[in-house]
Amino acid sequence: MKTTFTAISAPARGALVFGAIDGGKLTATGAETDRKVGGALKRAIKASRFSGKKGQLLSVLQPKGVNADRIVLVGLGKPADLTALAMREIGGKLVADLLSTGDQTASIVIDPIKGAKANGSQLAANFAYGAHLRNYRFDRYRTTQKTDDKPRLKSLKIMTGAAASARTIYSAMSKVAEGVFAARDLVTEPANALYPKTLAAEARKLSKLGVRVEIFGEVKMKTLGMGALLGVGQGSACESQLIVMRWNGASSSQKPVALVGKGVTFDTGGISIKPSGGMEAMKFDMGGSAAVIGTMKALAGRKAKVNVVGVVGAVENMPSSTAQRPGDVVTSMSGQTIEVINTDAEGRLVLADALWYTQKRFKPQIMIDLATLTGAIIVSLGYEYAGVFSNDDKLVARLTAAGEAENEKVWRMPTHDNYAKSIKSEIADMKNVGGPGAGSISAAKFLERFVNDVPWAHLDIAAMVWPKEGSDICPKGASGYGVRLLDRMIADNYEGK
Repeated sequence: MKTTFTAISAPARGALVFGAIDGGKLTATGAETDRKVGGALKRAIKASRFSGKKGQLLSVLQPKGVNADRIVLVGLGKPADLTALAMREIGGKLVADLLSTGDQTASIVIDPIKGAKANGSQLAANFAYGAHLRNYRFDRYRTTQKTDDKPRLKSLKIMTGAAASARTIYSAMSKVAEGVFAARDLVTEPANALYPKTLAAEARKLSKLGVRVEIFGEVKMKTLGMGALLGVGQGSACESQLIVMRWNGASSSQKPVALVGKGVTFDTGGISIKPSGGMEAMKFDMGGSAAVIGTMKALAGRKAKVNVVGVVGAVENMPSSTAQRPGDVVTSMSGQTIEVINTDAEGRLVLADALWYTQKRFKPQIMIDLATLTGAIIVSLGYEYAGVFSNDDKLVARLTAAGEAENEKVWRMPTHDNYAKSIKSEIADMKNVGGPGAGSISAAKFLERFVNDVPWAHLDIAAMVWPKEGSDICPKGASGYGVRLLDRMIADNYEGK
């Protein structure tokens, strides 16, 4: 779908869209058009349940006086509630409707709204951004489709009095959307197509954007002493990989922001095998790595003025004659030993070595890891928030603010030292699981042992990468969670500083 920004004019075809605020009042251009069509729009509003509430839609077919095939009214809600984020959701809501109706082109008039919490150019750019995010579709494995199943929408023309500035704002947003789409694609790919080496190959494509990419195989990781990570992948025919990505957009004196992702491309549970029901969903156990790769693509795409390193531990957790067993003891890169009580608690073993490597080599100013780590976080927070665990209040505040701004929300969970008792081992420095309660917290306490004094946050995103339902800006399926959150947090706090 092509998106353009132009001055307000009369379209020759397709759908013509105007906004209406709560109470059914048309925006300026909509009211002017209503006079041209003899009051047809106001009559349609009066005859319907449309009241201008946020996201409501009302269509008027081929009214006399305009060349458009139909006019669509979209509810903007109350001006005081009309934020940039709200405008994105309205844009996504409209596009979802346009994709279902067969329209090929649509012209959307964005007038300034008195009392709104964003100006005209911000409203227009965010409307286009939300529309773009909602237009995502994964068709790679569809060989045949019914004609009426194929979306026909080819172009959106955003018409506004602030076209030039809206175009500039949207330009950066579109690069973030590309990062989101990359993350969605990776999460959606089946495990027979996406395994550690192919995940590494996808990351290597970022070199075209100026990202420096290094890939380490098992031989290199053995020399580094990554026994925890390698233990997880030793039962698979697919070789484990460590993916290191660097975007240097600032001076060399700036310490990097470090992002670390769990990249378990398929998780059977290993010898502690999972139940078969729903196991196909374990292709998205690499959602943390998708968020990191997608964020690196977004930052490089928009030429962010910041230094960021992204590290991904990519493995496949399979049961076989070579798989690690419950009761095995592995030695991590840090030198700390781990008793593996449950081979299905594998993500923390991967992150243990990835976190240690990252803080030791790059000396980052902060370090954030993302992982589909525990089902327990879903029990705690459902599908509304990712859990955040941290040793730094300022970092949590920054992540929380970015999450609210992007509607990729996080909720802080406790990390009191009393929880560390549950991972005490009788024969090693620690074990990889705690007791029956506080599973997400004991997992975070495990990871904390591999970060030293670096300001660190762990995001448990198990519920967020593939929500039960879609949203206004994302069709049902992979969400790309984490890309917009991290991009916003970095832009607001670390970029250009």
